[in-house]
Amino acid sequence: MPPTTGLGVLRHEDPRLLERLEESAGVTEGGATSAEQFEKWFSARCAAQVHEVTPIPFAAMRNWSFAEGTGNLVHDSGRFFSVAGLDVEVGEGPVRTWSQPIILQREIGVLGIAVREINGVLHFLMQAKAEPGNPNGVQLSPTVQATKSNYTGVHQGRKVPYLEHFVGVEPRQVLADVLQSEHGSWFYRKRNRNMLVEVGQEVEAGEDFCWLTLGQLHEQLAIDHRVNMDARTVLSCLPGIGTGGLADRGNGLHTASELLNWITNSQATYDLGTTLVGLTDLPGWRRSEWTISHERDLFFSVNAVEVIANSREVSSWTQPLFQPHGVGVTALLVKRIDGVPHALLHARVEPGYLDTIELAPTIQGTPENHEYVQGAVHEQLRDFPGLCERGRVLFDTEMSEEGGRFYHSRSRYVIVEVGPDHPEEEPQGFRWMTLPQITWLLQHRHYLNVQARSLIAALRTCVA
Repeated sequence: MPPTTGLGVLRHEDPRLLERLEESAGVTEGGATSAEQFEKWFSARCAAQVHEVTPIPFAAMRNWSFAEGTGNLVHDSGRFFSVAGLDVEVGEGPVRTWSQPIILQREIGVLGIAVREINGVLHFLMQAKAEPGNPNGVQLSPTVQATKSNYTGVHQGRKVPYLEHFVGVEPRQVLADVLQSEHGSWFYRKRNRNMLVEVGQEVEAGEDFCWLTLGQLHEQLAIDHRVNMDARTVLSCLPGIGTGGLADRGNGLHTASELLNWITNSQATYDLGTTLVGLTDLPGWRRSEWTISHERDLFFSVNAVEVIANSREVSSWTQPLFQPHGVGVTALLVKRIDGVPHALLHARVEPGYLDTIELAPTIQGTPENHEYVQGAVHEQLRDFPGLCERGRVLFDTEMSEEGGRFYHSRSRYVIVEVGPDHPEEEPQGFRWMTLPQITWLLQHRHYLNVQARSLIAALRTCVA
């Protein structure tokens, strides 16, 4: 019988898949790439990849302009992405209405990691890739990380390596394949295809690529700004890692039906209204020659940059980037209930979600912004240092968000295990869930937000 999750049955052509993944997660030495070889390769790629990013005025952008009438920031091709305005109205919270810029990118991109058995152990083909918004240049990325405009050649650049292993792939090769959202505060209904595909022995690592075991990837997750957002979200979609074979059905605080009912009820009943509008005269925002910013200099700004790169499909381009103001805090509480680790997830509303609500970490916010907004998140952020002191910090790493759209977007990602004295009582809008239950949800679209997915990828490295 295939292993069960307590929420359903996980099926795959390979009955040993979970065992093979667990074996890979246990290998940190003796893989195809030693720690010394990896550090030498990664340092060489960082030195070789030139990525110069220079702020420029909007008027200096090539192939970008503000559309007549709406004032939206658009590309001449009508592809890639655009920046529009969004009016938002919510049913509860400290702020009920607001307006903001938002990224429109209706294309579904491909985020794919190739997996191959080497010397009997599964390895993952990771790419060393620089993005214009990365705070440190090069980070570990998926094998393929491409928008549809990129991989169909709209930019008239070089082909995307390894793409053929993800487009038109045989179903028997697929380990995971699911549509997941991006940041609901900055993207409007944006989704990517998260894929893990097993390939044959003929697939070798190119100059900017390296084979790593899952255990080695788990080590890299603990290093600041080492594993990029796209790789983290793909890794979170792996079936069964760190869940004891998904065999703990019935041990959760809530049943499968209770959790699904709660999520569906939250999505169906919460009042959220969004209307796409033009950037021209967007309430609360001002535009200069160099930036679009909030009138209180909070939240984020939209800026233009010129990029010169020697390792991308094209060697130079200009584009807008969203620049967040402040360093975010993204934290997950973990508690053992009847001996079973549970994570406290929040049904969070963001205007760009396709389904209104997605499950978010226990705490998610930027202190500077919530000092102004106030409300429940402000109180959580204020109490966060004391919570870390009282609990046991399992994971504490600064990570950046998607460097192709966001400039130096940094957040402190933290997992805190709280003790038996921490109340099991769930605040309104929160639920305790086991890791097997979360893993099952991640096999389906639009349940966990991108910040929660990053933390789940990390949680699997530190909770047994």
